[in-house]
Amino acid sequence: MSVFTTVTQQELSTWLQNYSIGTLVELKGISSGITNTNYFVTTQSNDGTRSKYVLTLFEQNNIEDLPYFIDLMSHLSTHGIPCPKPVADGQGVCLGVLNGKPAALVSCLLGQDVQQPNLAQCAEVGRVLAKMHLAGQTFEAQFPQHFQLGNAIHNQRDADWRQATAQKVMPKLKVEEQQLLHAELDYQRDLAIVALPHGVVHGDLFRDNVLFDGDKLGGFIDFYYACHDSLAYDVAIAVNDWCILANGQFDEEKLAAFLAAYQTVRPFNEAECLSWHALLRRAALRFWLSRLYDFHFPAEGELTHAKDPNHFKQLLQLRIALQASAAKIKEV
Repeated sequence: MSVFTTVTQQELSTWLQNYSIGTLVELKGISSGITNTNYFVTTQSNDGTRSKYVLTLFEQNNIEDLPYFIDLMSHLSTHGIPCPKPVADGQGVCLGVLNGKPAALVSCLLGQDVQQPNLAQCAEVGRVLAKMHLAGQTFEAQFPQHFQLGNAIHNQRDADWRQATAQKVMPKLKVEEQQLLHAELDYQRDLAIVALPHGVVHGDLFRDNVLFDGDKLGGFIDFYYACHDSLAYDVAIAVNDWCILANGQFDEEKLAAFLAAYQTVRPFNEAECLSWHALLRRAALRFWLSRLYDFHFPAEGELTHAKDPNHFKQLLQLRIALQASAAKIKEV
């Protein structure tokens, strides 16, 4: 989340006239993240009660792409998954246009992100992620129109995206990095995960996309990479951030707590277990590529930053080594 498109108090006050949420009293840009423009919005009702929301302006999506995400958050929030709830205007519509960009207002959850999660927090994220995956199954059944249109099926960070992004960043890399990237793309190209359980995935469940109030989970946020994909891949994305030491190696206690809590709700099947190390590699590759692109081709904005791509290069190398080590142990 960042600020690429500037919104003034007056512009937002005019836009909010379509909503019954009170008068705008504060507008504050959110600097974390790297994709969309986000603001904290505080309003006040006639009786003095203040309410807080998050305003998102979508920098890369057309408005036709967005009902899937709005419907998903609405569905999850009504099925016991703590996440932002979209706010409808007076006509019952949750999407609009502000300063030329598609825009949505959602509820602001309690809590803050944690940089050093403890065992209880890791376990809670694993448990709620599994619940989200199960709730996603009923979402897909109740909103078939998204699949008929095809917009829920498409993963924005799929194999085609990996290849296209790799071509763009390859000239920027050192020879050994090019070799690593070529080798991993070849490996992932031959990896078949179609038979694994699929469903709604968050796709970006890093520590900065989960809020905690102490050990109480406030909610998952930033669902705008959600899509239909392998459920275990979603778990791999999460543990690659939640369960690691400073050097990128897994914190085995946190990893065990996360996976145990997840599988208490939704156990992995045999195919997922066999594909686990490959999915950890795919998750590391996905974020190495996106961070390489953002680093070498930064977007302009008021409050923006590109994260270090070397972190996920190292993570990819470690996951490759981990898979090789596990294979050797299995042979013995």
